[in-house]
Amino acid sequence: MEKHELGKAAENQALIYLKNKGYHILRQNFRYLKAEVDIIAQIQQTLVIVEVKARSNIAFGDPESFVNKKKISLLVMAADYFVQEQQLDVNVRFDIIALIPKSGKWQVNHIKDAFYPFDGC
Repeated sequence: MEKHELGKAAENQALIYLKNKGYHILRQNFRYLKAEVDIIAQIQQTLVIVEVKARSNIAFGDPESFVNKKKISLLVMAADYFVQEQQLDVNVRFDIIALIPKSGKWQVNHIKDAFYPFDGC
């Protein structure tokens, strides 16, 4: 499976996973300036900004280890814009859904509160 195909398949799997867990999907591939948020979802009064990461194997590390400070900064900026644009009064949480295909099924690791906005974002 090519990288782009793997990414699209992983995002679709993440959507199914979140819906099955009771999340309401608000946006997919939300763009703001240079930032792209894979999934914006809501569960109760929490807005969840989801970064989906997939790897075909873990030879070079777990998928979640590829979320760097620059990506976090972009996600925080886009989330802030989205909340203001929509005039939402919600808590915001940043999650990573890491996926690896194994034997025709997906191994899913949902990391809630994967990171927090930090100084300098």
